[in-house]
Amino acid sequence: MDNNNNNNQIQNANQNQNQNQNEMKNLEKKVTKNLIKDYSNLLNGNSFKDFSIFVENKSNPFEIKVHKSILSSRSPFFNKFLKGQNDINKIFLNQFNKKEMESILSYIYYGNISFENQENLIQLLEISIYFKLNLLKEIIQKKISNSINYSNFFQFLFQNRNLNSNEIEIKCFELINQNFSQIQNNENLFNLTKEEIIKFIQFKQEKKEIFQFDFFQFLDNWIEKRINSLKLRKYKHKMNAKKRLFHSFFSLFDKDSISKQDFDKLKQFDFFPKSFLVDIQNKVIQDNQKEIENKEKEIEDKNKEIENKEKENQQMKIEIEKKWKKEVENKEKENQQMKIEIEKKWKKEIKEKEKENEQMKIEIEKKWKKEVDDLKEENQDMKPVFDKYRDQYQKDLKSKFELMELQKIFSDSGIVKDIEYVKKLQEWINDNDFFSKMKKGFSAKRDGFNSQNWHKAVDGKGKTLVIIKTKDNFIFGGFTQVGFKHSSGEYINDSSAFIFSLRNDKGDRIPAKFTCKEPQYAICSNLNYGPIFGNNGDDFRLESNLQPGYSNFGHSYNLPNGITYQSNEARSYLAGSYSSWIVDEVETYFI
Repeated sequence: MDNNNNNNQIQNANQNQNQNQNEMKNLEKKVTKNLIKDYSNLLNGNSFKDFSIFVENKSNPFEIKVHKSILSSRSPFFNKFLKGQNDINKIFLNQFNKKEMESILSYIYYGNISFENQENLIQLLEISIYFKLNLLKEIIQKKISNSINYSNFFQFLFQNRNLNSNEIEIKCFELINQNFSQIQNNENLFNLTKEEIIKFIQFKQEKKEIFQFDFFQFLDNWIEKRINSLKLRKYKHKMNAKKRLFHSFFSLFDKDSISKQDFDKLKQFDFFPKSFLVDIQNKVIQDNQKEIENKEKEIEDKNKEIENKEKENQQMKIEIEKKWKKEVENKEKENQQMKIEIEKKWKKEIKEKEKENEQMKIEIEKKWKKEVDDLKEENQDMKPVFDKYRDQYQKDLKSKFELMELQKIFSDSGIVKDIEYVKKLQEWINDNDFFSKMKKGFSAKRDGFNSQNWHKAVDGKGKTLVIIKTKDNFIFGGFTQVGFKHSSGEYINDSSAFIFSLRNDKGDRIPAKFTCKEPQYAICSNLNYGPIFGNNGDDFRLESNLQPGYSNFGHSYNLPNGITYQSNEARSYLAGSYSSWIVDEVETYFI
């Protein structure tokens, strides 16, 4: 009981201590917040101000009133400027504008500065350096570094020339290094100073990175531009100047930092000293030799490892064989015993089952004999009914078989999928020999939408059935007993030819066949077109790519009753329109 009381007292004491600490932190935050507010009011108010800062235009500068004591305590620049000079009450800083100066003063007074405008970061950094505000300088440098990206790093690098910020420079060098292959021909890259290139080389050396061929190519072009700017007339003078300029960089390069893979490419640069190239070559040879030795050692170690593994595997194999041999022997003994027991058991069960089955057989025979006798009496009265159902069943079976045979005819068709369409085509053509032997000789989706391909497959085949489906699901076509020829523009006489419409959703029209009234113009063979039915292809034809079509139905083939030739109804009857229809598939069948 006493221990529980002690624990509760300790727990309450800890809770009180934590509560006091939290209250103390809140009071400290409140004090800081009030202090910032007071200094902000001091800056924005007019009380006790004893010093003026003039900025912007020299002839008509803008005046900002401040406090000497705060400036001198917060800025080393103002501390030095105001120290021991009580009679000084103003300073002219025309190089800064009003907005920049107000931003710096808000930092000096209460440690706050706005970074809403990213464009003036460099100017704020210049001011922080000028006023020796080191902490603000670090903050702005970090802010600039975070805002540097692929699109602006050249701008910041060039602006940094007057500031010498190492952090900004390093960030810019990192982006140049990461994107060097993409920017090696960028004009801004060639605007780098000699000192900046030296710093970039040192930057890569410190990171222990390899200099690839593209860097030396850039360096060569950069040196060439500098030499050309000197306007030296003699080639010899140009080459000497070029070598001197390169040698100013050359001492910075560590041989190990130059890509060995680019060694042969580096020979094209005549400014490389021969001794340097020889050293690189020797290093390449040494590295290759070392790599070969390492590979040989690695192979040797692998071979030893393989030998050891083989020995282990051989031993393991022997042990496994012994183990399994013993287990197999034990299993064989167990199985033999089990086999004997199972045979005894099943022999006994089989005998019992045989007895049961014999008895069951006798009972079933009695039962079925009785039921057969009963059924014979009932069937005598049901025979007429059974005969009627049998005849109907045989009739239905025959009809179903005929439908299945019809469906087989167009089993691979992408157009004729309705059994009623199959029945109609069989009825119209009325040629069992054609339907039993015909094959799909052409499919536009399979063989290509091309009239040359169509003629190659169809010409000279005799009896030919053409079926067309449009993008709007109109299905129509034609049949000819004579067939098409391999000719250009020849009309073919066929009194048995006809055209048909299987599907026409306009006005719920049913499938219909239309005979030829001008047999001498039944069909036309023209290698520049697909199938043509009627004089000049009026009734219907397909163009050379088999997709646009044309139909002026009724010229050489009979129209349905009540429809006149060249009427809108006649022109749109087969495909839904006169000439704006597009073919989805063309299938052609022949023996």
